[in-house]
Formats: sequence, C-alpha cells, structure tokens
Amino acid sequence: MILATGEGGQVGTALTEYGKVIGLADYDLTVHDPNAVLERFRPHAVINAAAFTGVDRAESERELAFAINATGAMKLAHACRARGIPFVQISTDYVFDGASNVAYTELDRTGPLNVYGESKEAGERAVLLAGGTIMRTSWVFSSVGSNFLKTIVRLAGEQKELRIVADQYGCPTHASEVARMAVALTEQPPGIYHACGAPATTWHQFAKMIVDEARKRRKLVCEKVAPITTAEFPTPARRPMMSVLDTSKIRALGIVPAPWLDGVRQSVVELLP
Repeated sequence: MILATGEGGQVGTALTEYGKVIGLADYDLTVHDPNAVLERFRPHAVINAAAFTGVDRAESERELAFAINATGAMKLAHACRARGIPFVQISTDYVFDGASNVAYTELDRTGPLNVYGESKEAGERAVLLAGGTIMRTSWVFSSVGSNFLKTIVRLAGEQKELRIVADQYGCPTHASEVARMAVALTEQPPGIYHACGAPATTWHQFAKMIVDEARKRRKLVCEKVAPITTAEFPTPARRPMMSVLDTSKIRALGIVPAPWLDGVRQSVVELLP
C-alpha cells in the first residue's frame, strides 16, 4: 500500500484513483508528527503531493510556502527514512531559472526566480539528504481544483478574445500522468527524475488546444486566442521563460510520459460532458 498526501488536490486526487494508494486529506505536515500517521498506516511507500502551489501568492506568504514545501517535506522524508520506506516528493520545473536554450536534465544547476520555486528547491535538498526521490513535473492540469485548463475553459465561455503568454515554454502534464509516474518511481532507486508531458509548448499554444477541444463540445463565446509577451502580462512572481524538462532518464526505465493532448481531451470531456 502506498500512502499519498495532498488528497483533494489535482495530483492527490489522481493518486487515490489507484487501488493501492490511500490518500490523506487535510493532513498538515507543518503541524502534525508524520511518525504517527506512518505508524497507523504502515505503508510500503509514501508520495508527498501536498504543496503550497500559489506561485504569485507565495511572494507575500513566504513563511507559509516554506513551511509546507520545505519543512513539511523534510519531516515526512526523515520519518520515512527512519523506517526504510521509499519516499517520492513531487517537485516542479520552477526550480530552474529558464535561461537554458535546451531542455533541463536532472544534472543541471537549479536557480529559482520566485519564492515558490525557492521553497520547492529547499524541499528537494531536504528530501535528497534524507535519501528520498524527487520527481519534477510541470504545468499540471486536470478537471479538478484550480488550474490553467479549467480557467481557459471558463474564460472561453465568457470572453471573445483570450490574450495568452506565448514566450514561455514548458511541458503540460495531466495529473493522472503525474500520479502514474510517481507510483512507478516508488519502485526505482532514489534520486532526481524529470516526469512531464510531451511535447514542449507555450501557454498560448496550450490554450489554443484547450479552446479547440472545448469548442467540439460547446458553443463558445471565444473567437480568438491572441499571443502576447510576458512583459504584457506582469505577475507578482517571475516565471522562467524556458522550463522544459528532459525526460530521457525515466524513459530509459520504461516510464514513458503520455502526450498532454490526451489529457486535455479527457479533462474537457469531464468538464463539458
């Protein structure tokens, strides 16, 4: 049995769809002692999908972001190490600065641009010191929770024109794929792994595909998805311009990420039955 934190979130919800995964809802690792829950469930592996994911909000809530993404992860990782339990920490492409011209490998130097990325990087360091596994993923979406896909589907039904950033590159990943790959990594040697959807794209192209799929199921108000630059859409937190992850390492293990368009189609069907 695998124990997963973060039930109710995108990845946590997807994880609990696996028969051998038990999810923990509203379990605050910054307050509770993880030893108690490990004693209660006695899992053979743990996946930590609990996270502070508000990238912009983290800029004004730094202490909370670090408490959840770094301190909470550290406590759970050390508790697992003491019991010899494999531990997988879900991390992010935002630990990189986006200055690379090629996809980031697991060996590349990190350098986050925002507080969210800094807190996840700190969590990575703590988990690695405890002998755990880091699974970096990116641009997670599904029909659950708050995410880019759900926002685009909603706005496409309300606005004639959507203006979407077209100069940031990354790899959208359906939450079910994150869950599937995380479960698979509980049986691999500890270390850092990149696991995300394919192919790389921009937020603008991602949005266009979402709107195209939504239009197949509903009549939309949206008539145009217009490309804009990052400078035209300022946010409290800086984003990496290029955060594409190289997934060669997990592919060599037979863990092959699915095309993200499959996940878009699935999510749109779930949102617009």
